Amino acid sequence: MSTLRVTAERLTIHPHDNADALELAQVGLYRAVVAKGQFQTGDWALYIPEGSLLPDELIAELGLTGKLAGSQKNRVKAVRLRGELSQGIVCLPQAVSGVDLAEANAQDRDFAEELGVTKWVPPIPVHMAGEVVSAADLLPWIEIEDIKRYPSMFEAGEPVVATEKIHGSACLFSLVGGEAFVSSKGFGAKRLALAHNPKNLYWRAIESHGVAEAARRIADIFEVERVGVFGEVFGRGVQDLAYGANAAGEQVGYAVFDVAIATAEGPVRWLNSGELADVLAKVELPAVPRLYEGPYDEAALMDLASGKETVSGSSEHLREGLVVRSAVERYSQVTVGRAIAKFISPAYLTRKGGTEYE
Repeated sequence: MSTLRVTAERLTIHPHDNADALELAQVGLYRAVVAKGQFQTGDWALYIPEGSLLPDELIAELGLTGKLAGSQKNRVKAVRLRGELSQGIVCLPQAVSGVDLAEANAQDRDFAEELGVTKWVPPIPVHMAGEVVSAADLLPWIEIEDIKRYPSMFEAGEPVVATEKIHGSACLFSLVGGEAFVSSKGFGAKRLALAHNPKNLYWRAIESHGVAEAARRIADIFEVERVGVFGEVFGRGVQDLAYGANAAGEQVGYAVFDVAIATAEGPVRWLNSGELADVLAKVELPAVPRLYEGPYDEAALMDLASGKETVSGSSEHLREGLVVRSAVERYSQVTVGRAIAKFISPAYLTRKGGTEYE
């Protein structure tokens, strides 16, 4: 999931082709349905992204009582309104009355806390949970931002690599000075690891695919003491998209999407896409499918994000999207982090009965 921030944004207004009383307010590459005439191009408003949980008072103020997602009807989710994809909420709540939103934008001000907006964290199913232990030295995963929020992250023509985004659960493996730590994305962010349990989903994936031994070989290849192997665990019983795998069976679906290395005290380095492909082949770990390598073309990659998945080899269902990164690992001033972003399929966002466990 992306980082939660509620920010002031300058709007571009587009007509809604299928509804006379509605329009589309564009923020970055996102578009959110708004009432016709509520905003004009050039106006400033707050943007509340999908994946946000809103307090009851704000929901009532915005006239959204009973209209949001989740059991509490308080979660912002992508929806189609009269045929148009609407992602997030564009609004001007009373809390920002009198606030210079252009100045707030220039200051990169985040309104989430003062509005009481929090990030939705999916519940953890029993087979993904377990006893946790402190692991201060494990290598955590990062938040990958949506390209629609940060459309200037890549330059046109910049060499990039796009891999398929698998709808599973991120599995973190860290080798630190010979000691192995297994964690989920959520636990890893808190520097917590899962105690060894052969019935736990993540431990089953790590042990059935020989990740610990592969990480030791990676440590030897690069002459480092710390290795992070980041993979996606998938299959029936993990999420609603299964890719022809059965996580309840003996062979859990697993594919690696990133590797990080570091010396004992040195900074973490993420492997370039070429290094990653080479080393995964060498240590015989499965990799997420690579779908594109070439110059950055936003429109072409948006198109490629949709369609059928390739993980199963038999196009079992729709594709979640892509993860796009610079061919050579680099820093992004736009996100103040890695130059890596997700492109999500609209069909995935609006599918029925979807699950989003972390």
